[in-house]
Amino acid sequence: MNLRDLQYILAVAEHRHFGRAAEACHISQPTLSTQVKKLEETLGVVLFERTKKWVQPTEVGQAVLAEARRALEAADGMMAIAQAARDPFSGPLRLGVIPTLGPYLMPLAFAPLREAFPVLTIDPWEDVTEGLLERLRQRQIDAALIATEAPVGNFATIPLFVEPFLAALPVGHPLAREDRVREEALGNDLLVLADGHCMRGQTIAACGRTGPNAEAFRAAGLQTLIHMVAAGYGTTLIPGLAAGAVKGLDVVLRPLAGGARREVAIVARASFPRMTVLEGVARVIRGVVAEVL
Repeated sequence: MNLRDLQYILAVAEHRHFGRAAEACHISQPTLSTQVKKLEETLGVVLFERTKKWVQPTEVGQAVLAEARRALEAADGMMAIAQAARDPFSGPLRLGVIPTLGPYLMPLAFAPLREAFPVLTIDPWEDVTEGLLERLRQRQIDAALIATEAPVGNFATIPLFVEPFLAALPVGHPLAREDRVREEALGNDLLVLADGHCMRGQTIAACGRTGPNAEAFRAAGLQTLIHMVAAGYGTTLIPGLAAGAVKGLDVVLRPLAGGARREVAIVARASFPRMTVLEGVARVIRGVVAEVL
C-alpha cells in the first residue's frame, strides 16, 4: 500500500467511474483497476460495488476512504511544512477564485505576483464559493479568493479589499440619466446570476427584489448577464473590477446611491503552514486593486 493507491481510490470515489477517475489520475483505466483490486486484496475487503453503469463505495469502503483522506492530508502537511522551511515562496500555490472575481482580478494580478515571487507558481481553480470551500476542506486547493463572510470552521481569513457594485443599464434606460442609481430602483427589471453564485444573493439583498425576467433567465456567468443588459433585456449589478467588461457594448455604468459593495478575502485552512505566502499574495493584490478601484 502506498499514497498513490490512496489517491486512486479517492479518485474513484469522487468520480464514481473508473474511466473518469483514471483520466483524473493521468493513468490508463486498466492500470487503475488493477491497483484498486490489489489494494482490496491487501486489505481483504471489497471497497467498491461495481456495475457497468456506476461505482459505489461499500460500507467498509466508506470507512477506508475516510482514513485515506486523513493519511493524504498528513502527507500533504509534512510536505508543506518541509517546503515552508526551505522556501515558503517556492513551488505551487493552488488558489481557488470565484467566477465573478477571477476573470477580472487575476489578469491584473498575475504579472505583479510573478514579479514579486518569481519561483511561486499559482495554479488557479475557478468555482463557486461552496465548491471552493469543499475543495479547501478536502485539501484539493490551498486557499481561495471569496466575497462572502468567513465560513464557520477551522478557517483563517485575510481581508483583501472592498469592491463596490455598479449598476449596469442598457443605453437609453431611464435610470441611465441619473448620476447615481438607487439600488431599489433596479428591482423592476433586475437580472441575477443562477443559484450557487454568492453575488446572486448579494444583488438581491442590495436591490430588494428581482424583475419578472429574472425568473425566466438566470445566467451562469457574469458576462452573459452583461450581454443581456446590452440587448435591453434588463438591468443588473456588476462588481467594480468588471467595469472593463462592458467596453464596446451598449451598456451604461452608474455608481450606486446606497453604496452596495462586497468584501473580498483570502480564506485558507487554519492549519495551512504557508500563511506567509498568503500574506505576501494579499499585499500584492491590495496594491493592484488600489490602482484600479
